[in-house]
Parts: sequence; C-alpha cells; structure tokens
Amino acid sequence: MSDNNGSNAPSLAHRLADLPEDFSDFVDIYERELHPQLAEKEAERKHAWEAAKQRAIVGAVIAVVAAIAGLVILHMPWLAIIGVFVGVGVGASGFPAVNAVSKQAKVMMITPIAAKFGLTYNEQVSQTAEANLLKCNQMKVVPGWDRKILSDEFIGERNGTAFSFFEAHLEEKRTRRTSNGRTSTYWVTTFRGQCWVMDAPKTFHGTTRVARDSGLLNALGAIGNQFSRAKLEDPEFEKSFEVYTTDQVESRFLLTPDVMVTFMDIEKRYKNAKFRATFHDDKIFVALENGDLFEGGGMMTAIDDPEQVGDLLEDFAVVFHLVDALNK
Repeated sequence: MSDNNGSNAPSLAHRLADLPEDFSDFVDIYERELHPQLAEKEAERKHAWEAAKQRAIVGAVIAVVAAIAGLVILHMPWLAIIGVFVGVGVGASGFPAVNAVSKQAKVMMITPIAAKFGLTYNEQVSQTAEANLLKCNQMKVVPGWDRKILSDEFIGERNGTAFSFFEAHLEEKRTRRTSNGRTSTYWVTTFRGQCWVMDAPKTFHGTTRVARDSGLLNALGAIGNQFSRAKLEDPEFEKSFEVYTTDQVESRFLLTPDVMVTFMDIEKRYKNAKFRATFHDDKIFVALENGDLFEGGGMMTAIDDPEQVGDLLEDFAVVFHLVDALNK
C-alpha cells in the first residue's frame, strides 16, 4: 500500500496494458471512485488487525500460564488442557472480524467493476445459477454432487451476448470401511472452478462436446452412441483436445480457427484445468476446473492496494475472453 493513490496509477496501468481496450478506464475509476472507499475500509482492516493481534497475545499468555499452573504448580493436567483451549479460543477470536472486513472489501471492489461492464454481481448466487448448474450437469460439463457451494455470480451481456457465470465447489459423499469393520463417511471434491452459460450466435442442430481428453468425457458420461469423433484437420488442436459431435459438418463450422486458438490459449494458461464445453440448442456451456477467481488478497493484504483491483480485473478478463471468443 502507498500513502497516495496517484503513485499507484503506473502500477495499475501496467497491469491493464495486456487487457481488452474497454478495461483502460479503470486507472481513473480506481483513483476517483474506488480508492477513497477502499482507503476507509483499509483503516477498518488495520484497526481490526491490531485488535486481533492483541487478542492473540492475551490468548497466548492464558495458554502458557494455564499450562504452567496445571502441569508444574498444581499438577492438574486437566486444568492445563482447559486453559490451553481457552487461550486458543481467545487468541483466535479477533480474526473473524478481520476476515469480515476483507470480505466486505471484496464486494466493495467487485460490485462497481461489474456495474461498469453492465453486469449484475451476486456474491451469494441467485436461482439462475442454481438452474444453470443443473443444466451444466445435464450438458456433461460438470459431474454430479451431494453437496455444493456456489458463489460469485455475474449476469449480463458482453458485446451483445447474454451470459451468466458462477463459481462452483461440488462434493460427493463416499463411504469406506475402517479396520475395525465400521463404515465412515468422507467427502471428495468432484469439481472446483468456473461455469459459463452463454447464448450462442446460432441454434445448433446437433450437440458437440469438447474436452482436454476423452477420458474426462467418458467419466462425465458425455459420449453416447450417437456421438463420433469430429474431424477438424488441426493436428495441434487435436493434440490437446478431444471433440465429439452428433453433426460433423456443424462441428467444423462452430470450431473456427479463432475458437480453437482460444481453447489452445486456455490450455497453455491453465495447465491441468480440465476444460470442457458443450454446444447444444442455442446455448454454449463451459466449465473450467481452475480453483477460485475473485478472491481478493486475504486478511493481511492492504485493501486499497491497486494490485488487488488489478487481480480482479484480470479475473474479469478471463470471464470475458471465453464469451468473446465463442461468439465471433
């Protein structure tokens, strides 16, 4: 963090140089609109952080005194154990307040950025995302789940193309038998990443699925008897992606050189991200296993650091890149 926002302009401008042209105004937007609000929130974070550190010190003292008193002086181990637990609880009690301020700052940054692009942002997703997750599952771009967490939903248009985007963490409940013959339950992450549902530039007569490898499509149950491998005559693309379709002619029409280049760029940028897409009816469904976007800098990062805004704008660029490429 710096003492004045003006000195941060070159840093943010450098971050924006490689982003689409409509991102260039955000240096001025940061200085005029975002920085004053974020500076106030940073003061809150500092205050909460200092309070949390004081509580951590008090908690550590309680734990040490309880341990010495219980084990050395009174020879009462149970007292030491209780005291240590109390100390840990006191020591940790201040950090939720710091985390809450950081989360508020994240929304404070994302909401106006989304608005500048004409998007609605929902940190807690709407029913639209819930319905689109089901569609993504039906279109075989995400697996099934037993429990889920959806977040960071954006709804709107990009260059005339309507789309929705959200992040998903999907888990499946599994059981295993322990050594003593009992059954225990545990959870396995089946998907953690981003989902797009966007309007297509035309209505498709068939269904075309794209993934990094056919094993992933098989695991999702995405290749039925009616599908055959698409013949695209692009050896570089076919080294990285498998394409299966119910309409060979249509698949070659929709997977234009620009689209294939975009998919290749995704492959290079997000190694092992398990990218997949389905083109069906008048929609394009995309999923990318890429961890989390739109996360902010955490409790120890200065809220008014322009690098945080730069990170978020790069995340927006990731979202837009696919929409732009698939609707040329």
